[in-house]
Amino acid sequence: MYEKGVRMVDISEKKDVYRECIAEGYIKLKKETINIIKEGKAKKGDVLKVAQVAGIMAVKKTFELIPMCHPIPITGVNVEFEIFEDKIKATCKVKTTYKTGVEMEALTGVSVALLTIWDMVKSYEKLDNYKETRIYDIKVVEKIKKD
Repeated sequence: MYEKGVRMVDISEKKDVYRECIAEGYIKLKKETINIIKEGKAKKGDVLKVAQVAGIMAVKKTFELIPMCHPIPITGVNVEFEIFEDKIKATCKVKTTYKTGVEMEALTGVSVALLTIWDMVKSYEKLDNYKETRIYDIKVVEKIKKD
């Protein structure tokens, strides 16, 4: 038997408990691009609504993207945005009652929401070879576990 292989953590004996995680991250964009988003003038449509749906979908598919993540019953997802002069903050809150946490799901939701924003506005940002564009500071900001 090969002992050094990879395997999913066995959570069979753990009990279901309420778990919640909030993750956030940022995308830096040109001020002109931010204005296009605010004014609803992006060629591809409503940037933040599409990014919101993408983030929610990503949460539900996290176990398909990250090899050792368990498929878990997601009971709630909320993706929100805060617009600043030269950046947008995405926040993803994920809830479950299960044997394992939802940190990876929240981080995936934020990441995909931010990537979707980039995709929706890349035609404006690529004009200067993405000189200012970047996704950064993706992190867990709160984790709750109630036994």
